[in-house]
Amino acid sequence: MSSINTNVAAMTALRSLTATNNALTETQARISTGLRVSTAADNAAYWSIATTMRSDVSSLSTVQDALGLGAAVVDVAYTAIDEAKNIVSQIKDKLVAAAQPGLDREKIQTEIGELQAQLKGMADSATLQGQNWLSVDSSAAGYNASKNIVASISRAGGSVSVQNITVDTSSMVLFDSNAAASGILDSTRNATTGAVDAAGTFTIATLDISALTDSTADLAILDGYIKGADAAITEMAAGATTLGAASARIDIQKSFVSSLMDAMESGISQLVDADMNEESTRLQALQVKQQLGIQALSIANSSSQSILSLFR
Repeated sequence: MSSINTNVAAMTALRSLTATNNALTETQARISTGLRVSTAADNAAYWSIATTMRSDVSSLSTVQDALGLGAAVVDVAYTAIDEAKNIVSQIKDKLVAAAQPGLDREKIQTEIGELQAQLKGMADSATLQGQNWLSVDSSAAGYNASKNIVASISRAGGSVSVQNITVDTSSMVLFDSNAAASGILDSTRNATTGAVDAAGTFTIATLDISALTDSTADLAILDGYIKGADAAITEMAAGATTLGAASARIDIQKSFVSSLMDAMESGISQLVDADMNEESTRLQALQVKQQLGIQALSIANSSSQSILSLFR
């Protein structure tokens, strides 16, 4: 039946053209943004997952910065303690030289004194971002020998937690302002063995050989100084080893975080990115379909004109 009130063909053609236009608009939006899921309306589940993953990637970027800062702090401490170890080795050499009878120990002490002053200055200057792991005051409020470096974040059951790399700095403290504690260089040491001893009689930072003579007793004291310097070198080497291990772990963690970010970015891409090859092909098909739909609608609208010929 032909009707001038209801043009079924035109209505069908219009619906088809509207659907094509909507699909064309969606495809153009995907091409312009590069995303097939750009809002929650596109795919609520994928959008939610991708949003959470993007947040975690952003946090991991901050973790990378924290690891870089932590690595710098460790490197500063390692450089200082390694150089301090070399200076104590020089002090030990001069003490060994002073064991030779007849030498002017007062002049040797002048050199040792300069090296001792250098040790203190070096430890005090090993500071980065307000952190100094070598010259401390363990009596200060909030002091903790265990230093945490933010290493990563983990998500379990919707809950996020921060993971840390912990460095125990107690084995590398060179000077401690706390009267009840001491570091490697300001610890009192046993005059016979050179080991740290609360009842000891000398420290590496303050030992003085200028008044020592060639007497048996004074040479025994000098021998204790040499053993003390040797023990301090061993202790600083242990501290440097701890720092070296921490530095290596930080480097490994930095590489892992970088790889993890790449993997998460790839996962986000799989969820929300548009396949541009597919979208470009779809765009061309929809453009042709749109043109055909316009023609079909034009034909459907013009079909009612033929009814006039029946009344001529």
